[in-house]
Formats: sequence, structure tokens, C-alpha cells
Amino acid sequence: MKKILLTLAIALLTALPAQAADLTVSAAASLTDAFNEMKPAFAKDHPDINLVFNFAASGTLLSQMEKGAPVDVFASADQKTMDQAVEKKLIDVPTRANFVQNALVLSVPAGNPAKVKDLTGLAAAQVKRIAIGNPDSVPVGRYTKAALTKLGQWDALSPKFVMAESVRQVLDYLSRGEVDAGFVYATDAKQGGDKVKVIVEVPVETPVIYPIAVVTGSAHAKDAATFVSFVTGPKGQAILAKYGFKKP
Repeated sequence: MKKILLTLAIALLTALPAQAADLTVSAAASLTDAFNEMKPAFAKDHPDINLVFNFAASGTLLSQMEKGAPVDVFASADQKTMDQAVEKKLIDVPTRANFVQNALVLSVPAGNPAKVKDLTGLAAAQVKRIAIGNPDSVPVGRYTKAALTKLGQWDALSPKFVMAESVRQVLDYLSRGEVDAGFVYATDAKQGGDKVKVIVEVPVETPVIYPIAVVTGSAHAKDAATFVSFVTGPKGQAILAKYGFKKP
């Protein structure tokens, strides 16, 4: 009898579907909506892989990986952060690929209470709070600092800056009307809907191009490469385009 029960138990376990492997993807905060939409589309093609997303500023994600956080794929909002990951031997270099391009925009809350018309208008007395990403860890902050420095406005505007820990925090400040203006990516401003108005696209010397790569030592390197291929392939690109991202 025991032998029969054991045989039945083994047969039952064998018949059960294999549990999908968790694949951890650390991605820039600005990719939140697009990547979340990719999840069911990716699962349809790869039911054996379960995507687990970790969204934050690219610099924060890099710091987490340095400290040993188990990550399989890294998607950064700028080349500098990915270059730093290369220097620290945190990514598998041959898997690195540029997959989208974005734009830096000056935005204001709905109604534009401070009547900002352009970049020079930020110096006006009625503009008291300007949200920007922290340049030390947030790529959108670095792009902002570089652009304003080139225009000769950085030092003069510095007292008005409200530092944010991600581009999505800047967007939150704008959406709630807690600042008079802010610098975000075009895709984030689009997600702000009618709560956020874009004033102007800000010229940048370095294009806002996002790279993605498999993380060194990933326990699921093959699955990680599969996700990178999905993101850079037609299905992933179509979803990214829907959210306003452009091809690199």
C-alpha cells in the first residue's frame, strides 16, 4: 500500500507544472509604466519566466547592485551610470544594448500658476520652487544640470531647486502643484496627463539614450538575455513607443 501511495505521489508531482523562475529587472524609474505593460506580453511568450521589477533612480539601482543585490537585468536612463557599472564589472558587456531615446522637458503644474513661458522665465520672482532630480544619483538631474550650466542659469537658479530622488518624484511634485516648475523626461510628462503641462523641450549636448544589459553573475543569465532581446525586439519596442519613447 505504501509503495502504491508513493508511486501516486511521484506521479502527481511530476504532473504539476514547473514553477516560473523569478527574473529580477532593475530599471530606471521612467520605465515604470512601459515595463509594467511589457510583463503580461512577455509572460505570454515566456510563461516559464516571471518578471520581478525594481524601479528607482539609475544611481540608486547601481548602488544596490554594488552592495550585492540579486539582479539579473539592469536598464539605465543614461550611459554614464551604465559605464560605471562596466567599470565595476557589474554587467556582462557583450549583452549591453541601447534600446530607447527620451527628451528632457521643462514642465509646470496644470494652469501654470507662475506663468512660466520659457527657460529664462525661471529667474522670475514668482518662480520660487523648481524640482529637479539630484544630479549625484538621478540621470535626469545630470541632464538638467548640464543644460542649465551651458545656458549660464545653474548658479542663479540653485537657491530655488527642490532636489528629488527620482524623475517620478519630480513628476509627483508637479502633479500635486507643490513646485512652480520641474525638469522631467518627455515620457514622464506624458504620464502626468492633464495635471502637467510641457513648456519646452530642453536642448542637451548628450542624447538621452537608455542602455540595458545582463548583470554579471546572474543566476538566470539565459532568461535575462531573453528579456533583453524582448525589450530590443519589435514587441518591446512597440510598447515603449506607446509611452512616448523613441528609437535610439
